[in-house]
Amino acid sequence: MCRQFQAFLLLILCIAGSAHAQSNGTDPVDLVNPLMGTASKPSLSNGNTYPAIAVPWGMNFWTPQTGKMGDGWAYTYDADKIRGFKQTHQPSPWMNDYGQFSVMPGTGKLKFNQDDRASWFSHKSEIVKPYYYSVYLADADVTTELTTTERAAQFQFTFPKTDSAFVVIDAFDKGSYIKIIPKERKIIGYSTRYARGPLPNFKNYFVIYFDQPFALNHTWHANTLAKDTLEMTSTHAGAIVGFKTAKGQQVHMQVASSFISFEQADISLKRELGKDNFEATKKKSRAIWNATLSKIKVEGGTPEQTKTFYSSLYRTLFFPNKLYELDAKQQIVHWSPYNGKTLPGYMFAGTGFWDTFRALYPFLNLMYPSINKEMQEGLINDYKEGGWLPEWSSPGYANIMIGNNSASVVSDAYIKGMRGYDIETLYQALTHGANNEGPISAVGRAGVKYYNELGYVPYDVKINENAARTLEYAYDDFTIYQLGRALNKPKAETEIYAKRAMNYKNLFDPASGLMRGKNKDGSFQSPFSPFKWGDAFTEGNSWHYSWSVFQDINGLVKLMGGNKNFVNKLDSVFILPPTFDDSYYGGVIHEIREMQIANMGQYAHGNQPIQHMIYLYNYAGAPWKTQYWVRETMNRMYQATPDGYCGDEDNGQTSAWYVFSAMGFYPVTPATDQYVLGAPLFKKITLSLENGKTVQINAAANSARNKYVQTMQYNGKPYEKNWLSHAELLKGAVLNFSMSATPDLQRGTKESAFPYSLSTDPGR
Repeated sequence: MCRQFQAFLLLILCIAGSAHAQSNGTDPVDLVNPLMGTASKPSLSNGNTYPAIAVPWGMNFWTPQTGKMGDGWAYTYDADKIRGFKQTHQPSPWMNDYGQFSVMPGTGKLKFNQDDRASWFSHKSEIVKPYYYSVYLADADVTTELTTTERAAQFQFTFPKTDSAFVVIDAFDKGSYIKIIPKERKIIGYSTRYARGPLPNFKNYFVIYFDQPFALNHTWHANTLAKDTLEMTSTHAGAIVGFKTAKGQQVHMQVASSFISFEQADISLKRELGKDNFEATKKKSRAIWNATLSKIKVEGGTPEQTKTFYSSLYRTLFFPNKLYELDAKQQIVHWSPYNGKTLPGYMFAGTGFWDTFRALYPFLNLMYPSINKEMQEGLINDYKEGGWLPEWSSPGYANIMIGNNSASVVSDAYIKGMRGYDIETLYQALTHGANNEGPISAVGRAGVKYYNELGYVPYDVKINENAARTLEYAYDDFTIYQLGRALNKPKAETEIYAKRAMNYKNLFDPASGLMRGKNKDGSFQSPFSPFKWGDAFTEGNSWHYSWSVFQDINGLVKLMGGNKNFVNKLDSVFILPPTFDDSYYGGVIHEIREMQIANMGQYAHGNQPIQHMIYLYNYAGAPWKTQYWVRETMNRMYQATPDGYCGDEDNGQTSAWYVFSAMGFYPVTPATDQYVLGAPLFKKITLSLENGKTVQINAAANSARNKYVQTMQYNGKPYEKNWLSHAELLKGAVLNFSMSATPDLQRGTKESAFPYSLSTDPGR
């Protein structure tokens, strides 16, 4: 190779590399790895995620499907084959999916069975972005690309030269319908498959258009190809349409769906795709992601930290997802999972409040309040149509998990400034849910009669996870008290909830210094092992749940013997070995295994109950220990890789913990105005709030060694408190952290610096 050509080639490569680096460096969407957390399985979760190709809070997501039809593990990183490209609404593999269907291109012999049509693929020929997915399907010699809007998607199939190129549409089993309309190059169908129900009048209607005429068309059912009909209703229906293609020829497909009707699906497709080609939709989706992710700008971290931050932020922007649609008059309407009717107004689905009340909803209230206002309006419709607020919506009431944490979600939104919706109806929904058992155990309060009379749910009355229920009900009562005060409800009415908020004390066992199940007669459960998972607790043990006194940590400190003893008790969580008793479950559940292998003692960050515990050092005069353990957890438990989480990601909650912690603070007690301080991860973070104000967080000396806060300034003035005010942050702020490799053992040690506790509330 001549020197001149070598120099020219080097120049071209440098320019291309510079452009690539600039794009990756300046656009946060390019830093997201949607495969973070996908190297998971039922016995060990590293996230239990799938690559969701969508727009933020979109009604429909799309994902490559490596798992079998109906398998909650739709996409796993170690899989070799893709079976299809699935429209999904799945919040987690444990909850599984609803309203799913898939498409899959092929060549050669017609193959429609999910195993027969599956194709080998490699991550080396896979491009995964929040707004775009591309993969080479080796067995078919086809490259598939897809990009999405809120309710529609565009596909681009690049075929080889063949007389038998085809696309399979799979409407899945449990009852489905398909119809091919060749003159319009159109396919319509519906799926009725769902995992959690019952769901009255449930159908996910879809419409599909191709830009090429069909050279062949067949419907199929089960394993039988039907050659005599273009319309099929069956337990498991599907279609195949074929094309004759030249080498490199692209066939384009547009698809949209609706829970209301075929006509509504068509309306959404035409509105959201219009005359846009594939690249135009891709460009618009990318711009939406960039605008949404750019609300937070981080600077001065390592490339790995920056990628992990934006990959985690991406995960906070999906659930709950929109269940509502815009009709022909652009009126907001929704199919109701509670009564099967089409009704006006907002509706969201796909989240469990047991997980997300802790950090995900507070995060929305800080950074994306307008979408949470829509969600609150959706909750009003949940209550009006179903009679209860959902604690797990998938998309209707799912009978799983415990607590009455809708109270926290509703109260925190209002206390953080949400306005312009019917809060009185939501307050009514909270008091109704707090004082009644629901038709299933996961709405209202199971054991509410015992709880209201005795101050706890007894261990020996055949109500499972009773201690966990008691602790969560007590916190939920606190949030109702807070909302009632904010709404100027009569003191006699709100004081009931303030009193019940102290019910946590009824389960404190002085002998062990931990929370313990209590029998109906007032005696503690016996025998008692603080290492026993489940039983009186939910997906954890007493070491995990004893800190679930979000509303009154000061009171918990006193129960545990004062600040020094409390700090020692917190330390014990990390010092103890990862001992466990799995006898309640009859085997090791994945949450236990994730704690065991993390090498952080009894600290089980892979599940939600203990995630706030690290921040509790701030309530007892040892904030530097919070700073140490927050940094340790971020460094050790998160990475933008397929095994990058340490347990279930859970609808944005585990990601929201990281995002908040990287910013330097965390909402220990939703339904108060406060965030508890940790220490920022980056040298500079800028929050662009929806009201036009900015919060700038500076920590110029931040580094792997310099993880401790020496001093802090708030708007140029020394700041000694261990907490920040949400209302003050909304005014705009500049926070300057002076960081050091050694902890400051004096800052934040006075009680005047401690965060909120109900027992020290001056308003009481």
